[in-house]
Amino acid sequence: MATVNYRHFLKDVLICSLGAYGGPEAHFGVFLDHLVTRKHYLEEEDLVELLALNSILPGPTSTQTIVSVGYRIGGPLLAFFTLMVWALPVVLIMTALSFLYQILEELQISGKILRFIGPMAVGFIVLAAYRIGKKVLIDITSYILFMFGAVTTYFIRSPWIFPLVLIIGGIISVVSSRETDLFQKTKLNPPWHYLVWFACFAAGSLLLATLTHHLLITLFEAFYRYGYLVFGGGQVVVPVMIAELVETKGYMSNEEFLTGYGLVQGLPGPMFSFSAYAGGMAARGQGTLFQIAAALLSAIGIFLPGTLLIFFVYPVWEKLKGIKAVRLSLRGINAVAGGLITTAAILLLQKSGLSLENFLVLLFTVLLLLTRKIPAPLIVLATLGAGILL
Repeated sequence: MATVNYRHFLKDVLICSLGAYGGPEAHFGVFLDHLVTRKHYLEEEDLVELLALNSILPGPTSTQTIVSVGYRIGGPLLAFFTLMVWALPVVLIMTALSFLYQILEELQISGKILRFIGPMAVGFIVLAAYRIGKKVLIDITSYILFMFGAVTTYFIRSPWIFPLVLIIGGIISVVSSRETDLFQKTKLNPPWHYLVWFACFAAGSLLLATLTHHLLITLFEAFYRYGYLVFGGGQVVVPVMIAELVETKGYMSNEEFLTGYGLVQGLPGPMFSFSAYAGGMAARGQGTLFQIAAALLSAIGIFLPGTLLIFFVYPVWEKLKGIKAVRLSLRGINAVAGGLITTAAILLLQKSGLSLENFLVLLFTVLLLLTRKIPAPLIVLATLGAGILL
């Protein structure tokens, strides 16, 4: 394990956090430029391998990747500090934005100034579905699984359906591969206590939420569950959140959800910080401190499982990556996830209203993003400005 100055490394992590826009793929480019090319904390091959590791684990991929870098060069303690420095700035901003609708109401400013943010957010999701589809649709099995994920989650909107279709996709991918020696014998000696903590948080929060029905515990349990059942990044968690937070529990409207998701596109750092906005919105009207607590607990909940899994898996990664079934299952999981995101884009478009105005905003957003020349924050600011002017 390399010796590193914690303060210098964490300053570089903060630079990455403040300059990372656009989701896991763009974040990887920032890591490559700053941590590899400029600072030489690790080699490019090492960073690619860490990305591969985190692609097969549930949770926020880019967050887990930079946390893995911290673990690689400084152990669990530096990994924890890395997570805090990487995620905290944008989590605090999204916590503040959960008060946005209340502030507008108090200032007697119409919420219509945000009306284009929703269709713009759908544009981001449409493009994410397109890009993920291009990446995962490689054979007939992946096309079938993509359609299976899309159609199933379009007609069944219960929260339990999302982990189920992802698991089914992984199993089908392994079985249909007809590969042999799927589970090669390998001796693993992982730090089991992290997995025990992972399971305790999952079971304990579910039990407490069921017994108490306390909103803070319920939110922590929900976001912790999103953190360990979703592969990829912020785009993948959107359909799961909509089904539970908007459609089932009614914590916020579809428009309010999309406003938060649209605003986070204009901010640097991890997309999972959207959880702070969603948790805060769910606790509106129960006092400022309660709402802040709800936002922060939701953010802790969604980041915690992925971090615990990194602490558990990283020490045995060299051996784990040789297990063929792990790699094969990811193909099916990713194909199904692509279907989920496609369905989310369709449903959100329907709920935003199929007006010409909304469609033009969506189309304009997608076209600007495809050029790769206009940064996401400028698109968000332009959309917000259009809402204010019109």
